[in-house]
Amino acid sequence: MKIIILTLFPEMFTALGASIMGRAQKAGKLEIEVVDIRSYTEDKHQKCDDYPFGGGAGMVMMAQPIGSAIEAVDPNHKARRIYLSPKGRRLDQEHVIALAEEETLVLLCGHYEGVDQRAIDLFIDEELSIGDYVLTGGELPAMVLTDCVARYIDGVLSPASLVDESFSDGLLEYPQYTRPVEYRGLTVPEVLRSGNHAEIDRWRHEQALALTRKHRPDLLK
Repeated sequence: MKIIILTLFPEMFTALGASIMGRAQKAGKLEIEVVDIRSYTEDKHQKCDDYPFGGGAGMVMMAQPIGSAIEAVDPNHKARRIYLSPKGRRLDQEHVIALAEEETLVLLCGHYEGVDQRAIDLFIDEELSIGDYVLTGGELPAMVLTDCVARYIDGVLSPASLVDESFSDGLLEYPQYTRPVEYRGLTVPEVLRSGNHAEIDRWRHEQALALTRKHRPDLLK
């Protein structure tokens, strides 16, 4: 899979070269291209934003640099084009898995007060939000989406890692423990040390139900 990220602040994406994301790129499982939108502005001062029509606080990203950048990286519109926006559909695991089936994603990172609506109308397939809150820009949501999707690309993680985790079966994940057995008076539950896999599976399912009921009862519906 290839993920192309359009941004005014490409330096923010160095983190995607570390850990699992970095290894996936080195192994050729994932290609990430970060594109500076300023490279496509027709303004001699590399201006990419302007005051909003109708007044209001802040600046709005201009349609021209965005449109030119998208047409340059995806001239035949073969990619799924996504604008990271608090106005978009809220991202969930089901949609992440669907997006992982795409060959190419183009992610547009807004900034300031957002982008000219014409850029969205002309060049964007869907708007996605990572939660009901507002950030200073779309760069962090683009990193979140990239990380989520990359986990489902074949060869990035072992298949077993994707089975028993939060949302994999509609529940939150059960508690995890490792060595030592005792830490500051708290011990690993005895059932996890019993070697009885049927009892372990039962305990984990009960814990997942309890945690979901406590933290996300909406999922149980």
